[in-house]
Amino acid sequence: MKVIETHVVPESIGDIRLQDYAPSVFVSISSHQGMKKAIKKGMVLVDGVVAKTGFWVESGQRIDLCDLELPPAKVFELELEVIYEDEHIAVINKPAGVSVSGNLYRSIQNALPFNLKLSSCMDALPVFRPVHRLDKPTCGLLLIAKTSQAIGGLGAQFENRTISKQYTAVVIGSLPDKGKVDMPVDGKDSISSFQVIKRNKSIRNQSLNMVHLFPKTGRTHQLRIHMAGMGTPILGDKLYGSEGDILRRKGLFLCATGLHFHHPFTNEIMNISIDPPYKFGRFMEMEEKRWKRCKEDLNVV
Repeated sequence: MKVIETHVVPESIGDIRLQDYAPSVFVSISSHQGMKKAIKKGMVLVDGVVAKTGFWVESGQRIDLCDLELPPAKVFELELEVIYEDEHIAVINKPAGVSVSGNLYRSIQNALPFNLKLSSCMDALPVFRPVHRLDKPTCGLLLIAKTSQAIGGLGAQFENRTISKQYTAVVIGSLPDKGKVDMPVDGKDSISSFQVIKRNKSIRNQSLNMVHLFPKTGRTHQLRIHMAGMGTPILGDKLYGSEGDILRRKGLFLCATGLHFHHPFTNEIMNISIDPPYKFGRFMEMEEKRWKRCKEDLNVV
């Protein structure tokens, strides 16, 4: 049985049972039902002791999620763009519309064996592990662990908030050149910052901005909630945007475009980035052209 993820409970944790707390801190199992089953199977240790579902969480406790090395799920033969790969980690470009994990055949988790090579290290994981989440409609960079050391090292960096992530999005409405959003998500502290990199006029939306977004915390749907809370929802957001701003078959205009972290084995600084999808810039250009044509027509009249 291998430890695949580790979490140390922070100070000032409220009264909460393990089965309710663990899904919010582990990537491999994020559903309450899945975590309850994992605890009952003996896959969760608290300070080295096999946990029970009724355990209460206390600050300072070390919670380990273990892999029972069960047979891998059926491989989903989806070709992924591999941005980086070595014996310990990999970074892939996740396509929009595919879930990272979960009890689904059509998932990134099940597609990883079709795209990555098993590590030859002594602590190689039998199943590749995404170490953070991306929403199903979000595309972009996803960091994968291939060894137990990578799981532990990257997990510690996420705990200490030393991994930096950059997203690129198209948002509806006007924003200042840069700013900070400090807005709770699900009752928890949540901070993001933004920087506008391009502005366009739009007949449909009046104004569009392409922005870089930098989450300082990692709450579920954080960037989508923050942008909507600012009155500038992300284009194509079916959950937090306005119904009239959902474009048919265009998807969500949100992409994870940058990762900055230390390699868990070599300690080398890793800066990995990609360009946002072509449709981001293309849509803004088309909206700008439509606005200019409309303005010219009005001037003629």
